[in-house]
Amino acid sequence: MAGSPLIRFDRVWKTYGEGEAQVHALAGVDLVIDKGEFVSIMGPSGSGKSTAMNIIGCLDTPTSGAYSFKGVDAGRLERNRRALLRNHYIGFVFQGYNLLARTTAAENVELPLIYRGVPAGPRRSLAMQALAEVGLQGREHHTPAELSGGQQQRVAIARAIVTRPTLLVADEPTGNLDTARSHEIMELMTRLNQEQGLTIVMVTHEADIAAYAQRTVHFLDGNVAADLRNGVRRMAS
Repeated sequence: MAGSPLIRFDRVWKTYGEGEAQVHALAGVDLVIDKGEFVSIMGPSGSGKSTAMNIIGCLDTPTSGAYSFKGVDAGRLERNRRALLRNHYIGFVFQGYNLLARTTAAENVELPLIYRGVPAGPRRSLAMQALAEVGLQGREHHTPAELSGGQQQRVAIARAIVTRPTLLVADEPTGNLDTARSHEIMELMTRLNQEQGLTIVMVTHEADIAAYAQRTVHFLDGNVAADLRNGVRRMAS
């Protein structure tokens, strides 16, 4: 639907367990993220931020309420259709890189294209292009063991963007990096957002990393406690 947000939570609840053991990881969350936004998500352990990220990435579904992605009620799609949505529209970057140890950078980046059935020639070309975009020209044939942590995370980002996703979901993308490498990765992600219009949703514990986003959403006790944009605090209603 024209003009609709990319991501919308309408009174989303996620409940685990039953009876006295029941836990509400999300308790009626409303959230809207537009296409092209860079949003960071923060909150203490148990606040609901990881649950929200899993639902945004179509890795989990709400217990009740609605999660819409590109105007589609993604929360009610059956498993195979959610997997198809992830494969075509969402890229993922994780704290631990998740690279295959015995394969080259280019081969790691090719993996999502293999799942799509892209032939070998175009697949390699697209992987090389993605690696160039993250500044790894000349490192395409190196294995993860031959790369620094920052370079490994760049390979992971290239793998996430090689399919030209609409959304990049990043879970603590700088968690294993030192300060200098962390800021290099954040500058890269900012450039992808600004130059390619890539929507980014990033979970982080670090305020200086969250500050790279245009907006920071704070979770607490399964709810959105505050929403900050451009340095101006907007308390959630």
